[in-house]
Amino acid sequence: MNELPNLLDTPHLLALAAALGWASGFRLYAVVFLTGAAGYLGWVPLPAGLHLLQHPAMLVASGLMFSLEFFADKIPFIDSIWDMVHTVIRIPAGAALAAAALGADSATMSSVAAVLGGTLAASAQATKLTTRAAINASPEPFSNVAASLFEDGLVVGALWLASHYPFAFAAALAVALLLSACLVWFLLRFFQSTLARMRSFFSGAAAH
Repeated sequence: MNELPNLLDTPHLLALAAALGWASGFRLYAVVFLTGAAGYLGWVPLPAGLHLLQHPAMLVASGLMFSLEFFADKIPFIDSIWDMVHTVIRIPAGAALAAAALGADSATMSSVAAVLGGTLAASAQATKLTTRAAINASPEPFSNVAASLFEDGLVVGALWLASHYPFAFAAALAVALLLSACLVWFLLRFFQSTLARMRSFFSGAAAH
């Protein structure tokens, strides 16, 4: 079993900051609750900037929101509404969590981490919004549940990998970002072509 040191070293801190930012774009409340629970139970030695997450009051609040999001994210169309509302929350929260992980001793590192975390959260949020919009075009609910469960596992896996194997996480994150960019580009092209066909259809119907 891989034992963690009493204090996370620089590679672990960098990986944790990146994981917190990126995963927040998918599941903010799961990230806050799971990170705080891991620190509270002594599984991961959280940096000083994240100690607030392991406070019992924070664990109760984040646990309640995590439970609510877990079910809301699996209901067609409710998931997209939830995601759109949380666009203004997940990105700055991802930036703040990453900054808290790295910036306890340096304002410069805090700023760099905030940019990193916010950018990664925005990337994940864009991927989530576009894929869920495409999935909601299907009338059956099972694809929503499958996608949501996949994201649940993705968040847990990212946090675990970052805290135990930072270099493996860095490689996995690079692959995930490349795949996300390709997926978003493909889905945006699909939406554009669909809208163009709809405009053409309605323009022809109006002309007749």
